Amino acid sequence: MIYLLLGGIVLALVFWGSRKPFLKGDGWRVGAGVAALAAFAGAAYTTIRGGWGTGIVLGIIGLWSASEARRRPVTRKAASPAESGPTLTEARSILGVGPDATAGEIRSAHARLIRLAHPDKGGTAGLAAQLNAARDRLLKP
Repeated sequence: MIYLLLGGIVLALVFWGSRKPFLKGDGWRVGAGVAALAAFAGAAYTTIRGGWGTGIVLGIIGLWSASEARRRPVTRKAASPAESGPTLTEARSILGVGPDATAGEIRSAHARLIRLAHPDKGGTAGLAAQLNAARDRLLKP
């Protein structure tokens, strides 16, 4: 009877997960925790009733499910094009210079803007990094 109950729970979680967002993302952790509790309860019940082999197997399944419930899913961040640096038109618009700007104009625009956006002057590190990336993009040959 306990096997039918455990099998029904596992099947419900698998089929419910394909239709609902419950088992997507961190939902698998919740499902694995519930499966671990069910396996531990089944292991205790069958061991008390004299089924040592079955109890040990259910205990191992419970330990595995509990370890899966504690494990965080691996998320891989895709490299976005913005991480490789701005394009030429984006760099020009960030610094506010035209396509025919000289190296001196680019440096002076960068110096003027970095004075306002530097983290030591109340700006943010992200904005300063964008300004530096735009300057580097435009000054590279």
